[in-house]
Amino acid sequence: MRTRPLVGVIACRREVEGHPAHMVTDKYLSALRDYGLAPVILPVWEGAVESALLDSLDGLLLTGSYSNVEPRRYGVERAPENTRDDPHRDAAVLRWIPAALDLGMPLLGICRGFQEINVAFGGTLHQVLQQVPGRLDHREPEGDRETKYAPAHDIAIVPGGPLAALFPESGSRVNSLHQQGIAELGPGLIAEAVAPDGQIEAISVAGAPGFALAVQWHPEWRPREHPLHDALFQAFASASEAYRVARVSPQPVDA
Repeated sequence: MRTRPLVGVIACRREVEGHPAHMVTDKYLSALRDYGLAPVILPVWEGAVESALLDSLDGLLLTGSYSNVEPRRYGVERAPENTRDDPHRDAAVLRWIPAALDLGMPLLGICRGFQEINVAFGGTLHQVLQQVPGRLDHREPEGDRETKYAPAHDIAIVPGGPLAALFPESGSRVNSLHQQGIAELGPGLIAEAVAPDGQIEAISVAGAPGFALAVQWHPEWRPREHPLHDALFQAFASASEAYRVARVSPQPVDA
């Protein structure tokens, strides 16, 4: 039986029934499984990045979360509206990102994961987008899950980039469930899509040897029903499979 590519999924550290827990919501794990991948949850202790574990992975997914990257990580004061932290995740993920990229491992960032990649590259974040002049209110709408994950605004895809290469249309309509967003783009990152208000909605890592994309919206919600989300997961799965094949294939020995 063919081995599924093994994808590490970054956890959040939250209290559950009075105890610290490392957790990932099912929608991320189910989406990966649905596209032929085998997800494994990565705990977020500060020293959790181990070479033996990295050597066993074929991809890395950075999930969304209700928590935010601590503002001290990008050198600004905390806004009063920014109240949810996960310092354990911050410490772990800011080591996982460069470690995975150094290996050329496929990397997909979603929402908080998108913001983490920007911070890892020295970028900054708007903590309260709805208070930035000219910006839309990108926060999730009130209502049930169908309402929260419904398409909320258009994006324009930048021609000629990795995102445009995997999706033939010039734009799409995406959901929006975030209060924070990119302020200054990190050096070494490229904007791949923007919202009508100019807010960056997708990025890639310049010069990455393989798949290295992140999006501000949530493509993991019923991805088969949305052509752009389907294309993202199809491309990530294909890249992870190619990485797995290269990882397990015997290397030729010089004569």
